[in-house]
Amino acid sequence: MRRIYLFIIIIGFGFSSCSKSFLNDTPIGELSETQVQTPDNLEGLVVSAYSVLNGQFDEASNAFNSPASNWSFGDVVSDDAYKGGGGTGDQNQIHLMEIFQTNPSIIDVDRKWLALYEGVKRANLAIRELNKSETFDPELKKQRIAEMRFLRGHYYFELKKIYNHIPWIDETDETTDSYYKSNTELTSDQLWQKILDDFDAAYKVLPADQSAEPARPTKWAARAYMAKCYIFMQDWNDAITAADDVINSGKYHLMDNFRDVFLPDNDNGPEIIFAVQNSINDGSPNNYNGSIGDRLMPPGGPFPNYGFLRPSQNLVNSFKTDAAGMPVEDNVNVTDADYVDPRLDHTVGRHGIPYLDMGLYNWEPRDAVTYGEFIQKKRQVSKNSPAYLQVWPYVTSMNYYIIRYADVLLWRAEAAIETGDLETGRTYINMVRGRAKNSEVVKFDDGTPAANYSIDTYNTPFADKAEATTALRTERRLEFALEGHRFFDLVRWGIADSVMNSYFDVEKTRRTHLANAHFTAGKNEYFPIPQSMVDLGKGMITQNPGY
Repeated sequence: MRRIYLFIIIIGFGFSSCSKSFLNDTPIGELSETQVQTPDNLEGLVVSAYSVLNGQFDEASNAFNSPASNWSFGDVVSDDAYKGGGGTGDQNQIHLMEIFQTNPSIIDVDRKWLALYEGVKRANLAIRELNKSETFDPELKKQRIAEMRFLRGHYYFELKKIYNHIPWIDETDETTDSYYKSNTELTSDQLWQKILDDFDAAYKVLPADQSAEPARPTKWAARAYMAKCYIFMQDWNDAITAADDVINSGKYHLMDNFRDVFLPDNDNGPEIIFAVQNSINDGSPNNYNGSIGDRLMPPGGPFPNYGFLRPSQNLVNSFKTDAAGMPVEDNVNVTDADYVDPRLDHTVGRHGIPYLDMGLYNWEPRDAVTYGEFIQKKRQVSKNSPAYLQVWPYVTSMNYYIIRYADVLLWRAEAAIETGDLETGRTYINMVRGRAKNSEVVKFDDGTPAANYSIDTYNTPFADKAEATTALRTERRLEFALEGHRFFDLVRWGIADSVMNSYFDVEKTRRTHLANAHFTAGKNEYFPIPQSMVDLGKGMITQNPGY
């Protein structure tokens, strides 16, 4: 009788799972097929597929090389952030990513692939075993399979946007040999369709509400992810339909204050559509259920030592506004006299401005000579917060938001603009911008605003599609700064080459660590396939162009 080894849930997936060392491993906690089929153990398989959402798939402490937040894959490689830390030699491979000298052997490229395929593997195993069960509650079985298809869709979406050419492995692949798949046998459109099919299957089955168990996705989370797929595919009409479904569900709304979105108390608030659920002090070994992928960011370490993910001067300058509250995109360094979007000081730590509940930010950040004065603020909690673990590994229990409602509103705006409906685009942009306008600003202890804050909505129609597109792209950058999305937006917009090289031209005069940075079109839009996968793939894995 075939046996299932639960120990494999901590072994990296991909073609390394077919290596000799994998096949020779001694099973730990071996269970028979009958034992696996008990309801509790089937639920355990489901939980195991969720447990790698935070990027941690083994007992190593370096999930920061495979972060769920994509701070290195989406922010550091964009115009929003520098690597940070203790100079270019500290996590040097991320420095290589930052200057676009990534190679297929660096640990981040490898571990991110392994983490995501580990999630795929666990979802496939749960689907396969649930399908075989004759005793699991039939209605609950449908829901659990839908959850697993949602998670598999998520893991594959991440793989697609990072590596582009990926092998598709599903629950029908049970043997070692079936894991050997070409990463080019499916076209890009075919891969997107398979990802969409998973989310569509989830959408048709999942309940509309999961408030009792917020870690589980709802049908609206699945529909929102379908909208995101359509946006990446530039299928604007289907994106409009999917986004409208989520908006018209009435389940979500923007919170009154921008800062409140990023308070631990609101981790599953009214605009969070799907999130990685982090926790600390929950009895897990080493607190690896916390924000382990982000542990190098402030207040990572004994505050504020680690200091990775440092906002760029370019990002700070992008928050500049004029007296009427409209964006000023001149990339001239912000001064105390300038007007700024109030989201700036909720997103970035600037000297002389209050930092959470810790008084003025007046300390010297790590390696300010290399990386400047600014530190990340939006997704951080105070060292005084119970959500912060003050001992190693210095993680927090604050969730990472995969999709929030502002995403859906701006996707709806983007799709409207792309189909020529500029006025609808303006309406949805203004919903997001209007929340920023009406939000509480950062203030000094005496109640006075900490800077010259000025923001307004777009009160006259856009002159043309170019103006509307600029407004949309600016709004996405300001609203989602340092949330791991910027680079992927630049790539899907087809402007990564021009934006990044223009950024480097100026930023090299500010930050010497970028002296050798250059973005190569046709190569750097995607990361390389891990060399280990190419080597183990029996000639079936094709490396991405340029690597």
